[in-house]
Amino acid sequence: MDTTRYDVVIVGGGAAGLSAATTLSRALRSVLVIDSGTPRNAPAAGVHGYLSRDGMNPRELLSIGRGEVLSYGGTVIDGEAVSARRTPDGFEVVLGDARRFSGRRLLVTTGLTDELPPIDGLREQWGKGVVHCPYCHGWEIRGQRIGVLGTGPLSVHQALLFRQWSPDITLFLNDTVEPTDEEWDKLAARSITVVDGTVASVDAVDGVLAGLTLRQGSSFDVQALAVGTRMEARSALLESLGLSSQVHPSGAGRFIETDASGATDVPGVYAGGNVSNLMAQVITAAAEGVMAGARINADLIEEETRWAVEGHFGPFSAASEAAVSNIVLNHRRHGLDDGQTTAGIGDAATVERQ
Repeated sequence: MDTTRYDVVIVGGGAAGLSAATTLSRALRSVLVIDSGTPRNAPAAGVHGYLSRDGMNPRELLSIGRGEVLSYGGTVIDGEAVSARRTPDGFEVVLGDARRFSGRRLLVTTGLTDELPPIDGLREQWGKGVVHCPYCHGWEIRGQRIGVLGTGPLSVHQALLFRQWSPDITLFLNDTVEPTDEEWDKLAARSITVVDGTVASVDAVDGVLAGLTLRQGSSFDVQALAVGTRMEARSALLESLGLSSQVHPSGAGRFIETDASGATDVPGVYAGGNVSNLMAQVITAAAEGVMAGARINADLIEEETRWAVEGHFGPFSAASEAAVSNIVLNHRRHGLDDGQTTAGIGDAATVERQ
């Protein structure tokens, strides 16, 4: 067991967790990052929309981030946190291999899981020919034949979004989406083709996406496929502390609710990145990590200031002890009383008989 008591234990070593760790380490805090090594964007070839890091391999970005945390004195370990509990001094986190770590504050940045429809070949193309976010992937597939797989009420919106990047968009209703009259008008106005029927498979040739096949046998040639996943926050650790995930207003999944700085309803517990913001891109998650780190540091400062005030003015401070001694013992507090009154102390003291 690690006997070090950290100021902050961070569970999740993605953009949010590492940014928070860097912020806190630069604030001279002792920080531990526990990372399971399963980032959401691992299948992607590059990170996009991240100023100065556009196109960088996701794992390379995290490697650089780890290096920055270490350079400021933070600690990063590999492991999977399976539970957490409150202790008199803060929180204890237990890993799958039984290691235990304690911290005064806990920040959870465990991200989310994308739940894909059970369609043959779909998962194999995830992060390659199959994408989800136009701002993350739109430039790379601009002008191509793009299919949009119907997965729920947001699929029409997704088709209209991707229309910005290509004039050749096909929405596959997949027996899941039923556009409203207004949505039909929008699809028609934007020249988006709509195909009815259940999608049976996502087809590839030599690992490259080639098209879709419907259950009734029809095939369609697409070069890229957009899929709106159901996003589920990896919230088990937070739920073990009494928090509950909430349904996102869009219906896109479940998340842990926090305030603007990452504080949860459990005092001392914070969350950031995709676990609390399903729509956050990498740069957004990093910014939320910085915000949470700053908030946690301020929280710790408030606690330490309170301790200092209590130590200076509290019931056991030096000043209060002297005052109590004076009231109870008066001149006897120096141990010189033998029925005499002391007019001074030390060599300069004069003793007067009563």
